[in-house]
Amino acid sequence: MSVAIRLSRLGRKKRPYYRVVVVDSRKKRDGAFLEDLGTYDPIDHELIALRIERINDWVGKGAQCSPAVLKLIKKQSATTAKPTTSNTTSTKAES
Repeated sequence: MSVAIRLSRLGRKKRPYYRVVVVDSRKKRDGAFLEDLGTYDPIDHELIALRIERINDWVGKGAQCSPAVLKLIKKQSATTAKPTTSNTTSTKAES
């Protein structure tokens, strides 16, 4: 079975709302899915929730991400990335 991670459309007319789902690639866009991995609201440009650890697990099992999901993952990692500071000299005395 070929597995894909893609968006499934919800919401009403002219007001889309998407779920990030794992689905058999032969299924319909809004058909039955294997697992729900997150949600996205394109009207407010708000990424409500995205379970990155589960996405990585499915990709490790061979699932292919759609281009739209890859953009959302990049957006999620950009907003949750903590700035790293390289502290080469330690100010604390080591015991």
